[in-house]
Amino acid sequence: MPFLDHLEELRWHLIRSILAIIIAGSIAFAAKDFIFDYLLFGPKKQDFPTYKWLCNAAQYLGFNEGFCLDELPFRVQSRTVAGQFSAHIWTSITAGFIISFPYVIYQLWSFISPGLLKSERRNARGFIFISSLLFFLGVLFGYYIITPLSLRFLGTYSVSAEIFNDFDLGSYTALIRASVLSAGFIFELPILVYFLTKIGLISPDIMRKYRKISLVLVLTLSAIITPPDIASQVIVAIPIMILYEISIFISKSVFKKSQQTPQTPAKKS
Repeated sequence: MPFLDHLEELRWHLIRSILAIIIAGSIAFAAKDFIFDYLLFGPKKQDFPTYKWLCNAAQYLGFNEGFCLDELPFRVQSRTVAGQFSAHIWTSITAGFIISFPYVIYQLWSFISPGLLKSERRNARGFIFISSLLFFLGVLFGYYIITPLSLRFLGTYSVSAEIFNDFDLGSYTALIRASVLSAGFIFELPILVYFLTKIGLISPDIMRKYRKISLVLVLTLSAIITPPDIASQVIVAIPIMILYEISIFISKSVFKKSQQTPQTPAKKS
């Protein structure tokens, strides 16, 4: 296809993806009671499952203080005229993107798959399912691990007894959106490694060689997306390193198949 025809094809895939996000976002917009009261403000309540797990684990290990909370000592308020409406809109867009992610990936795959060989398309079978599964696992990890750890640390942090934490609604929802989406995209690492290995940009040897550097990068990333305490960073870093090791295995498998591709023997004169 000519270059302009490729752009036209891409435009329609983007339009269909945006329409899917808008439709799913509209459903989320209408379900604001469930989205806000149950999902967004769930991690603010002391009976949230993660806080129970932390409390039980701390009691089992003999560390009671700081992990079992009666309540999170902060309130969420809206301090701007359009604060609640703006939070409603952005939360609905984020929820629409998460809900429609499999369809968005399908549109991406529909655009790039015609440029692949038949064998490559066959080897990449299940791409939509696997990438969607990894993304949803990342979203759950961000919601049940990163978000409560961040709120527990930031909500209880105090420099003076004279100061009470009143978090703005926009700041509160932005923290949850960032935690959920960043974890969702981080969990796409095996898919990214698969395609980078496929086109020859990385190899399993390169990933093994820079494993220590990757560990430092993972810890740095964990420090960015989590509160600055060692326990939270380790909890977040462990699954990311597991994903990295899985990615090495995937890269090894793809690289091995590419090396075993039969080559046409030279004709004898």
